[in-house]
Amino acid sequence: MTEYADILYAVKDRVATITLNRPDKLNAWTAAMETSVKRAIADAAARDDVRAIVITGAGRGFCAGADMGLLQSITPKGERPQPRDDAAKVNVPTSPYGPSLEGHYKSRFGYLFSVGKPIIAAINGPCAGIGLVFTLFCDLRFASHEARFTTAFAQRGLIAEHGISWLLPRLTGSANALDVLLSARKFSAEEAERIGLVNRTFAHEAFIENVSAYVRQLAETVSPRSMAVMKEQVWKSWFQDFNEALHIADAEMQKSFGSEDFREGVAHFVEKRAPKFTGR
Repeated sequence: MTEYADILYAVKDRVATITLNRPDKLNAWTAAMETSVKRAIADAAARDDVRAIVITGAGRGFCAGADMGLLQSITPKGERPQPRDDAAKVNVPTSPYGPSLEGHYKSRFGYLFSVGKPIIAAINGPCAGIGLVFTLFCDLRFASHEARFTTAFAQRGLIAEHGISWLLPRLTGSANALDVLLSARKFSAEEAERIGLVNRTFAHEAFIENVSAYVRQLAETVSPRSMAVMKEQVWKSWFQDFNEALHIADAEMQKSFGSEDFREGVAHFVEKRAPKFTGR
C-alpha cells in the first residue's frame, strides 16, 4: 500500500479525494506533498472504480503557497540543497481516449490535463502562490465564500511561474490576469468567480455538500469515456484552429458510436432507468 506524506487520500463512491494535510501551516506546499499528490493522482487515474478526482485542503486553508523553509533554501542561482522531490519519477497514466496532449503541457503540473478523469479543486480557504498555480491545472474550480486568493509572486520578488502567465489570461482575460499578478493583492472568492478564475462559489457552511453533489452527478450519471474524450478535446483545442477541432470531433464521434457507453446511453434513456456506464 502506498504511503503518502502531507496529504490524505481516500476513494469512496467512485470519487477519489486528495486532501492537502498540513493544516497548522495552511497546507503550505512541500516537496513531499507534491510527490504524494502526484502518486495519488496516478492511483486514481489507474482505477476503474474512480470516475472523478477532488482536491481540497485540511482545516481552514486550501494552500498558502510554497513552504517558507523551501523558499529560504534556494540559492541566488536558483539551486536547492536537495533535488526538489521524487515527483518526476511518478508515472501518471494518461487517457486512452481522445486526441493526445503529448508535448503540449510540459509544466510541473501539466500531467493533470492528460488524466482522463475530471479533476476538481475544492478551494475551501486561502489559496496563494503555487497553490493557486496548481488549481489552474485542475479542470474545474469551486470556492467557499471564505476563500481568499493571491498570486503572491511579485511580493516575493518572483515572477509568474509554471505556465500561469499563459493559463491565467485564458481564464480571466489579460487585464484581470495582469491586475492580480502585478499587484499580488488578496481578492475574494466572489471576485474570483466574477473574473472567471473559479466556476462557482458556495456558502462555507454548505461548501463540501455542494461540491460533493456536483461530483456525484459526474460519477453516477455521465459516461466516463465521454468525459475523458471531451477533456482531451478542450485542452487540445488551445493549440488548434476551428477546422482542426472540427476534424477531431468528427473522428471521435464515429468512435463513440461504437462504444459500450453509447449503447448504454441510449438504452438507459429508452428504458427510463439509471445508467450503468462502463467507461468503454
